[in-house]
Parts: sequence; structure tokens; C-alpha cells
Amino acid sequence: MHIRIPRRWAAASAAAVVLLAGAGTWTAVASGDDPAPRREDRVLEMPGARIDTSFFTSGPDDARRPAVLLGHGFGGSKGDVRAQAEELARDGYAVLTWSARGFGASTGRIGLNDPDFEVKDVSRLIDWLAKRPEVRLDGEGDPRVGVSGSSYGGAISLLAAGYDKRVDAIAPQITYWNLADALFPDGVFKKLWAGIFFTTGTAASSDQPPGRPPGEGERPPGRTPGQDEAPGQGAASGQGTAPGQGTAPGRSTAPAEAGRAVGTAPNAAPTAACGRFQDELCAMYERVAVAGKPDAAARALLEARSPSAVGDRVAVPTLIVQGQADSLFPLSHADAIAKAVRANGAPVAVDWIAGGHDGGDRETERVEARIGAWFDRYLKDDTGADTGPAFRVSRTGGIDTTDGQARLRGATGDSYPGLRAGDRAIALSGPPQTFRNPAGATPPAISAVPGVGGGLSQLSSLGVGLALDFPGQHARFESRPLTEPLRITGSPTVRVTVASDTGEAVLFAKVYDVGPDGRRQVLPAQLVAPVRVEDAENGKAVELTLPAIDHEVEAGHRLRLVLAATDLGYASPATPATYTVGVTGDLSVPTAPGVRTQAAGLPWWVWGMPAAGVLIAAALLLTARRRTTAPPPDPALADVPLTISGLTKRYAKSADRYAVRELSFRVEKGQVLGLLGPNGAGKTTTLRMLMGLITPDDGEIRVFGHAIRPGAPVLSRVGAFVEGAGFLPHLSGRENLELYWRATGRPAGDAHLDEALEIAGLGDALARAVRTYSQGMRQRLAIAQAMLGLPDLLILDEPTNGLDPPQIREMRDVMIRYAAGGRTVIVSSHLLSEVEQSCTHLVVMDQGRLVQGGPVAEITGAGDTLLVTTAGDVPEPLIAKVGALPGIGSVVPTDGGLLVRLEGATASDLIAELVRLDVPLTGVGPHRRLEDAFLTLIGGGGSA
Repeated sequence: MHIRIPRRWAAASAAAVVLLAGAGTWTAVASGDDPAPRREDRVLEMPGARIDTSFFTSGPDDARRPAVLLGHGFGGSKGDVRAQAEELARDGYAVLTWSARGFGASTGRIGLNDPDFEVKDVSRLIDWLAKRPEVRLDGEGDPRVGVSGSSYGGAISLLAAGYDKRVDAIAPQITYWNLADALFPDGVFKKLWAGIFFTTGTAASSDQPPGRPPGEGERPPGRTPGQDEAPGQGAASGQGTAPGQGTAPGRSTAPAEAGRAVGTAPNAAPTAACGRFQDELCAMYERVAVAGKPDAAARALLEARSPSAVGDRVAVPTLIVQGQADSLFPLSHADAIAKAVRANGAPVAVDWIAGGHDGGDRETERVEARIGAWFDRYLKDDTGADTGPAFRVSRTGGIDTTDGQARLRGATGDSYPGLRAGDRAIALSGPPQTFRNPAGATPPAISAVPGVGGGLSQLSSLGVGLALDFPGQHARFESRPLTEPLRITGSPTVRVTVASDTGEAVLFAKVYDVGPDGRRQVLPAQLVAPVRVEDAENGKAVELTLPAIDHEVEAGHRLRLVLAATDLGYASPATPATYTVGVTGDLSVPTAPGVRTQAAGLPWWVWGMPAAGVLIAAALLLTARRRTTAPPPDPALADVPLTISGLTKRYAKSADRYAVRELSFRVEKGQVLGLLGPNGAGKTTTLRMLMGLITPDDGEIRVFGHAIRPGAPVLSRVGAFVEGAGFLPHLSGRENLELYWRATGRPAGDAHLDEALEIAGLGDALARAVRTYSQGMRQRLAIAQAMLGLPDLLILDEPTNGLDPPQIREMRDVMIRYAAGGRTVIVSSHLLSEVEQSCTHLVVMDQGRLVQGGPVAEITGAGDTLLVTTAGDVPEPLIAKVGALPGIGSVVPTDGGLLVRLEGATASDLIAELVRLDVPLTGVGPHRRLEDAFLTLIGGGGSA
């Protein structure tokens, strides 16, 4: 469920009172185990394509609710947004996801959100929603609908709002305003991102059979002929209709198809050269890639398919989420969106997240919760919904020692400041400088590298950076050391003069944060600003607008402006040239004075102890949650790694639905405990409570006798690995671990680095860059990171995800070696065969409760369950007859026969009845596989 209230800090002393009052209420939510809502998969016929969709609802069938359309990113499919769709459905929305043309199981050609095709597809999806009985209507053919999506899907939300007046609210994420500006910024070709972009589209779809292009007779898995919908016909279930042709009269402003008949070039079968792209897009890319720079026709083609083309018509409430670590669609695009929507008179909020297309933390949980609140306000008309501040930016505040991720804190403003608020002049020194653009533009300088910049931008406070400028290929100008810290929020600008002996120059401007020694430099968010300067034979004055960033420069540091002739991500002229550049003014740095970090507050002593008491009482009354001090340690459990007693956690906003209910078990030293259960059993919620991430409603967790609370000191004895960790790819495995441990602030000797590495078994690979690692080596490095400090209790959640059989065996050996030293391992896994081989003990959960616990050997041999082998598959009606026999508890089909649980009947009774029923019996005996025992314990449903 959505968490829409900031988490409450635990108050350990009077000094934490202001933190408690300022942080609000921590609402613990059991997530990951909620039952899935209803889903209908269907293929909808569109002109020139068949679009694969999924429709999600929850709650009463006859209730009308607002609808949300969720688009996916470029190269993805509807499956990428399924989790968010299910969450919104649980929250009271009818959600429709779809795979855009040329992606997933949808057919047709990629038109980069062509108004005549992809945009019209969205209008037809809105038509379809208007006919669903579950969807709330504002008028005939006009559903109450919002649109959201990331990147490619974010752009379609903006385009839908511009072309179809029925759209009521949007929430675009990390997307573009003008695609021509994104791929051809200031006339420079962004070759690396454009190459990735077009290569993704020309490659064969993973959902298409090899050797057959999309659209040639394929059907989604599981469909039979006749289940595909034609316009105006119902789905196989008989519910609803396919979208009508066009939209409701007077409602849609989508352009006509401009003479494009179905089956003509834009949606013809893919070609070998263009793959799934429309031919005109393919030809445009190849033309620009060969020339090394865009032409007017290329810009016009991309601009016509960009939200900026209908900027004066996007007039609905808009939540703009943009990434700081994004060299593809930088923050300037969010700024352009905000200005246009605000000029049209609609509500706007802007959220700069930490990650982006270059990597980093996308803050998915927080962002999706905010999108939910945005739609609550503008689709459900919930005036009490907290839509958040007009402007928010995520800032890095050190490293979280539990998972190695950069800590984030929010800074907010009552209004969006734009990119030039609070400009401050910083003087730069240095004479005009001459440098060369090398022949072939090689070797290029390095700044942004897709997939790398995001992680580095968050670690810039630790002095980590990846940037390289070659001698003789750049000019640089520096400020004096700053006398006080400087927070840059927005786009710095500077005026320079540029001269080129060829009359043309392509430059890449960047501002470094340079340490006191003058050598250590960090490029904030790894971003550069390209610019093409023409008619520069005799020198030309240019105002450079540098990338928008949010970065704090410490006192004693300098700012260094660098103008380079090359950059790895962009195309530079192949012809050698000589450039001369001089600075003609100060560096103007925006500071956004109205933006304040949320965690900042007055010290507690300003209020005094009487006021502190009032704040504590008010916090308790407002939250209606009883706070108690942590119970004292239990000496009798001092040597017991884990005891769980009566643990209970309800789903959010529910008094009688439980994620975990009255769970109790105990784990001893040296055990490798497997935590098993079907999806929705409560495993994830249990692990979150164990790690202090959420608070139980009832019951107790003790680790080595200490009760678990958020931030409990005993958690330093717990190591956790949850589905992978982030590493810096250019550093070696050992360097990554050393950097992580330094960030914890603990003494180097406490890391026990060599011992953890010996257990992980990485060998000589530790000296290699992580980018050369296989998936199995990355997993082992991540577990080695969790083992730093040799925690007494190690928690591994799905440690074998993505590994091949040899790697899985190696991971099994790692867990066994770790526990052999007297420590304890808890592992949650879906691979029952691996659990059986690596675990000494098991806890099996179902529907939040303990089903059985104990040694693996006891569980696999426990219970009156027999394995009945048969000569062939047993028909379902016959299985039902066996299950209805007196004294039979359950019957579950398994490979080669049946698992039969006895409840009173004997083996002899069973055999006699099987013979009587003509079951093709070949043998009857006890079962010993964990899979069999597991299926018996949970009644054959679900998956581990």
C-alpha cells in the first residue's frame, strides 16, 4: 500500500524531540504480500497494429472508480508497470496498462509517440475505458482518467493531455519536452544515447519468434484463434468492448491520420535495416549519425512528435518527476514542462529525484506514493490528499550502513524556483586559452556514461567521480577557494568568447567541484552542456548555460569551469581544429534560496524542555500510537540469534486482514534457516520487521536477547543482502568493499575484510573492475559486503536470483561456510531443491501464519503423506474422486503421480480404493522431497 506520511524517528532522548515532532508519523505498511487484484489480459485491434493490454481492478465489481493509464519506458512492455498498476488498483483505481506499438507482444512500427499512431492509440484506450462499467464517467464517452509513465511513457502522458481533452491529470516521470532538444542539444548530436535508443528499437523484440517480424500472425501466449478482439467486439470473456474508431465527438483533438492508410510505410512489416522503427525515423537517424550533426529536417521530425508541439494545450494538473542523474533527459526538460503547464493555468509540482536514465536511486516507493496522492487529489477529488510541496529535490546525506546505499533527504520549496533563482556571481580567473580538437575527435573526454552517472552523482560527497579531460584538448578557469559552503540548485551560466580556425566549434562545458588540494575533482551528476558555435573565425561571444544540478560545494573548495573539445557521449567534428576560448564574465550560480532541506530545524534547546514535553504529548495524541521504551535485554536469550514471539502485522487501513499473524519461532547458532511460503505468505513483511524497517502491531522480535526497534544497536550484529547491491563498475571488488566500509565510519580493523572475502571465495577476481564480473560474482561480492564485520546473524533474501546452476552451487557453499563458524544464516528462497541442500532448518509460512518449523529432515519425512506413482497422468475428475474418499485429507498432482495426505485412512485402505477406481497405479510409498512436503503443508497452492 502507499506510504503517504513520512516515517517517524524513534526518540531515544530529549535531544531527539524536535526530530520526532518534525518528522511526522511513521506509518508502517505491510507490502509485498497483499493479494493481487483482478487482471484481464486482452489484445485490442488498432489501425495497423494489435495492442496488448492488461486491465486491473480491485474491490466491488459494481463500483465506479477513476481510471489510470500507465505507459512503459522505451524498450519495455506493459509488464514493467504491473506492480504499480496493482498498487493503484488496490488503492481504488481502474488501471489499464499496454505495450506500445513495436514493443512487448504488440505489433506495428515504432513511431516515437507519433500523433497519428501511438497518441491515437491512447485516445482509443480512453474510448475503451469509457465503456467499462467499473470506470467513473464525467460525461458520455468521457471517463475520469489520469495518465502516468516513465521516459517514453512519460512523454505519452504529456501528449495525451495535449491531444485529448478527456485526460484529467498526469504524472510524467524522467521524460522529455522536446525530443530534438534531447538528442540534438544546442545543435550537437548526442551519439551515444541516440545509438542506444535506435539500437534498442531495431533489435528484434524479445516477445517475437525468431525470424518473424512483429505483426505476422503471432498471438499472445495462451490465446486461441477467436480470442483476439476486433473493433467493436467483446473479449473472450464477453465483458466490455474493444475501442471504437476515433474518440467521442468534440472530445479528442488528435490529428487526422494525414493520408496514412493502414499497411503503408509507417506500419508496414519491419525491415532488416530499420527493425521495428518507422522507415522515416530510421532514415533520419542514419543520416544524422553519418553526418555527425543534425539537420533541419531531423529536428522538425522529432519536434512534431514531442510534447512541446502541443505545449499550449497541456492544461491539466501535472506532477513532474525528473532525474538529477540523467544525461538523456536532463532537468531542463522538466523546467520547460513546468513553465508551459503553469502558463496554461494548471496546478504543477516538480520533484527532482536522485536517479535517472544514468542510474542511481529512482526512489520508486516514494515517487509512486506521491503519484497516488496526486491522483487522489485530482481524480478522486480528495481535497485532503497530501500532494506534497510545489518543489522537492532529493539530496545525498551520507551512506546507509545497512545496505550501502546513499542516504537521501528531501529539500522543499513553496513554489518551483526554476533554474536561475538566487543567482550568485563567482569570479573565475585564467587568460584566454588555445587547445585542439583532435583528428577524428579521438580520444574523447569522458563525462556522462549511461548507467554509471547516477551512482557516482550520489557518492560525490565522498569524493568519488569519473571524468577525464585530455591535455591539450580543453581550457579551464578556476574560482578562488570558497569561504563558505555553496549550494548550487539550477543551471549556472557564464559568458565566453570562442574562436575557431575552421569557423565552427563544438564545445562541452562543465563545472567541477575541486577539493582543497586542487587535484580531487568531482563532476556533479556527471553532466556536461554541449554547444555548437558557428561563424567563429574572428571570435564570437556566447552565453553558456551549464547543466542543471543540485550540489553542495564545501568551504575551501573551488569551482573549475572546463571547456573541452570532445566528449565520449557526443559527436565532435572529425576535422582537426584549433579553438581559443576566454571568459568574459563571472560564473553565475543559482542558489534557490527558497528551497530548504526538510531535516534542518532549530536545535532542541531553543524550545527548552517544557516545550519538548508539549511536543511529545502532541505527537502521541495526533498519531494515536502508544510509545513504550524498549524492554530490557533478556539474559536467558543472550546467545540465541533470533526469537520471534506472537509477531503480528496487519495490512495498512485494515483491522482484520493480516500480513503476519501470531508468528513464533526460534533460531539457534550454527543453523542455516530457510524461510519458505507461497507468494503472500508474509515472508517479506517478517524480514522487514526483523531488520527494524517496519514496526509490528503485536508480538516481539529479539536478536541475542535485545528487542528489535528501528535503529536498535543490536542491529549492528545483523548483516542483510536483499536482491543485490550497487557497486561502482570502474573500481575493483576490493576497492568497492573498502569504500563501503569507510562510509560506515567504523574502524578498518573491524571489517574483517579478508575473512569475509575468503568465505565468499572470489579469489583473484577481487583485483578486477566490477564491470568485468559475471552475475554470480556480483552476487558473491554483494554477500561479502553483507558479511563485512562478520555479523552474527546474516539475512539473505533470494540470494540466487539470476544465477546459473554452477553459480547457485557456489552460493550454497558460501552460506554453509559462513554458518560453519558458529554464525547463523536466514535465507528466503523460491528454489526448494537448493533450500533442501543448504538449509539445516525450515520455517514454513502460509497466509501469515507458521505452518511448520524444524529440521529439514523432520519436515520432509513428517506427516502421513504418500507418493502414489502412476503409469500416466491422472484426469482431474479421477483426482477429485480420490480426494473425496473417507480418511483422505488432500490429493495434489505431482511429477509422475499424486501426493496423498492421509487423515484416518491407512495405506492399505488407499491402495484398495485406488484399484477400485481404476487409477493406473504403479507404486505407493513415503515421499521425501522438500517440494512434496511443502506442497502438502500449504495444500498445493501458491509458489514458494
